[in-house]
Amino acid sequence: MSDNNKSALMLFQAVLGILAWAAIGVEADSKLPDTLARIKPGIVAVGTYLPKRSPRANFLGTGFVVGQGNLVVTNAHVVPESLDTEHLERIAIFFRQGNEEKMQMASEVALDKDHDLAVLKITDPLPALKLGDAALVKEGQVYAFTGYPIGMVLGLYPVTHRGMVSAISPNVIPTIKSGQINPKLLRRLEAPYNIFQLDATAYPGNSGSPLYDVDSGAVVGVIDKVFVQESKENVLSNPSGIAYAIPVNYVLGLLKDNNLH
Repeated sequence: MSDNNKSALMLFQAVLGILAWAAIGVEADSKLPDTLARIKPGIVAVGTYLPKRSPRANFLGTGFVVGQGNLVVTNAHVVPESLDTEHLERIAIFFRQGNEEKMQMASEVALDKDHDLAVLKITDPLPALKLGDAALVKEGQVYAFTGYPIGMVLGLYPVTHRGMVSAISPNVIPTIKSGQINPKLLRRLEAPYNIFQLDATAYPGNSGSPLYDVDSGAVVGVIDKVFVQESKENVLSNPSGIAYAIPVNYVLGLLKDNNLH
């Protein structure tokens, strides 16, 4: 075979590979609307409610329902460390059912600050999302996440983003200057764990959003804005286009350790 023929064959094979990858992407996208319609009722806003405050609802992040429908997973940093109990402030979740905006009070039942995870309990069950297997996640795979990127400014209408797993890397962000080292970073250096890096933009309100399989809706991770914040960017006006997610196996461990599974 001549060099020209070899080059033509290699180009043809490359084009076939690109077309095959594009076809996979189109197929995945075609399934996302059905998956989203199925899981969106189990994705909620998380915040606090104080009767005499204006506004009474204070949005802090996103969460998603698991288990028998009475547990909500979110980030630990989304849940306030203290409440104004004197004025009856409580943790609450907010969601939409049809055309109605609704609220339920919630209580914290499990906390894992090392992996920035928390579990809340609610009284009236909501549709639960299925938890998947983080070990099956590979670099190059495409997933989606749904949450409230700018809070409830536009109402209780969750927004969906899609992104590829760009890397599976340790949760420690490299530092150039010694002044950037702090107790939190030192704890991570002592016990690092892998997280999913995505080529998608997440905003502060996305904290606690489920990262899920486009086809099955199974949750494989939890979006965590902490890693974005520590890049010292202005994530609203100048987002990096990079998001991070905590693997779902840490959610499963937290539920098991607290007899919530």
